[in-house]
Amino acid sequence: MANNGRRSIKAKKGPTIGTGGHGRKALEGKGPTPKAEDRPYHKAHKGKQLAERSAAKRGTGARSAGASRTGPKGRATEEVVTGRNSVVEALRAGIPAKALHIAIRIEMDDRVKESLKIAAERGIPLLETGKPELDRMTDDAVHQGLVLQIPPYEYQDAYDLAEETVDRWKKGHVANAPLFVALDGITDPRNLGAIIRSVSAFSGHGVIVPERRSVGVTASAWKTSAGAAVRVPVARAANLNSALKQFKNMGIFVLGLDGDGDVSLPDLTLATEPVCIVVGSEGKGLSRLVRENCDQIVSIPINSAMESLNASMAVGISLYEISRQRAVK
Repeated sequence: MANNGRRSIKAKKGPTIGTGGHGRKALEGKGPTPKAEDRPYHKAHKGKQLAERSAAKRGTGARSAGASRTGPKGRATEEVVTGRNSVVEALRAGIPAKALHIAIRIEMDDRVKESLKIAAERGIPLLETGKPELDRMTDDAVHQGLVLQIPPYEYQDAYDLAEETVDRWKKGHVANAPLFVALDGITDPRNLGAIIRSVSAFSGHGVIVPERRSVGVTASAWKTSAGAAVRVPVARAANLNSALKQFKNMGIFVLGLDGDGDVSLPDLTLATEPVCIVVGSEGKGLSRLVRENCDQIVSIPINSAMESLNASMAVGISLYEISRQRAVK
């Protein structure tokens, strides 16, 4: 076939000049394959995000009821109460507050008006705050434009509180023998608040909580105590068992509450002595080591073996009986 006078040019065999590094990045690879939950386009990633949001909203008692933020070494740095109902109830209960944050151009209703009134009467700073900042403070929980900031509770040391109380009692500065309540494995702040209220009602001298795996004085505990948390000190023990041993060395009798106790509450003979009542969680009861450190295990007689008392009810009944026996003698 004629080429019409055109010359055909054959390509030169072998590599062409300047092509040595064109494909280097493509050959290096992209490292290990990310987990499914870390790939934005994978359905597992969406599930992980939903789980994280749910956990953030639950927190330790849910942001709507008050939850704490943590700083270095897990120490509570601040706490917030969110939502109009929760905020106004917290203010009514007299919970100590650092500031009341109000959304810019908030829609006023009776709850907001009452919150502003109480905060002004108590001298709580009122801060107008934008929605993005309120969302950040509450981890995107529903706040309805109202957030109450709570300062962290200042715990006493369990040993110092007991030593000071015993010393004051021996010197005659305290009329009643030292009376404490220690919590073993209780995590519900409402139980703590109710126990604080009972301790205040029956002239107790303090509540002892362990540092780990235990409830702390949250906004919910403050609210349930109905202001009694102002009058009753809550002390922390680095190790509850060590604290109980120290109490015994001071002459404080340690009484554990349990349904299978060897002493019935009406038959208790140590009521007039310095006493520390230890109560466990409703499900697990007293832990083994705590039980071993008790001088006596006391049971509360009830009509049916099928029934049980929650921690705060058991403590309230026990404190009443001890108070009754002390009043008789």
